[in-house]
Amino acid sequence: MNYRHAFHAGNHADVLKHAAMLALCDALVAKPTPLFALDTHAGRGMYWLDAAQAKRTGEAAGGIDAIDRLQPGTEPAPLRMYVDAISACRQVHGPMAYPGSPWLLAHALRVQDRIACCELQPEEAEALKASIGGDARVAVHARDGYSAMHALLPPRLGNERFGRGLVLIDPPFEAQLEEFTTALRALRDALERWPQGTYALWYPIKQRRALQRTYRSMATMPAKSVLLVELLVRPDDSPLRMNGSGLMLLNAPWQFDARMRELLPVLADLLGEGTGASWRVEWLKAPA
Repeated sequence: MNYRHAFHAGNHADVLKHAAMLALCDALVAKPTPLFALDTHAGRGMYWLDAAQAKRTGEAAGGIDAIDRLQPGTEPAPLRMYVDAISACRQVHGPMAYPGSPWLLAHALRVQDRIACCELQPEEAEALKASIGGDARVAVHARDGYSAMHALLPPRLGNERFGRGLVLIDPPFEAQLEEFTTALRALRDALERWPQGTYALWYPIKQRRALQRTYRSMATMPAKSVLLVELLVRPDDSPLRMNGSGLMLLNAPWQFDARMRELLPVLADLLGEGTGASWRVEWLKAPA
């Protein structure tokens, strides 16, 4: 799979990933102490749904466009935060704008928090700097995100260490199973260096049975908990399509699983194609 994000901006996977990420931020900012967020595969930070790449696939029609048709006031709280964030972005950048995770992190976090965004592709990194580089809280790194996890964790601000925060790992999955091997290795190293951090690994789903070995590996992670959150918009019987996506959450905040059980049925109903949509929120390693 070559997941070039400009072709897929605002699709069902973005809706899941970004709504869950904002819910994570909301839970983490409930405490006043500063946070650190690391976005390992940040992309260009901002996308336009009327650009040629997005129009070519039309995937936003089954994602953010469907969310836009919600009756205001009927959505669960995690989805309301997402809708409000998209609205805030479009008030500044226009009605066809779709914010990537760096913009959403900057929107959700506070003046005392710090954000590091990594993007390896030079053109994308330059676009990211242009879209968000003026924010003093945000550092843009033109580098590999996995090596940045090793270099930047545990996070520091001067002589002070951040006790809490979020690491979002959102790779392109050009080779799906091989990418999992790299990501899980980086996660193990990061947990040794910053065990109290919250980690979110996004992944595409073609056929769920191909992920069984990955699920078993995740369950052995040296984290306090491992939560699986998945949304399928169609049955996972096509190896040629991205039928859904998921997030593996390590050290999820207290009661975050309840927030996701509120969100996922609504997303399945809104974004599902026919009767084949499904969702699950499952502990691979339950908190003690």
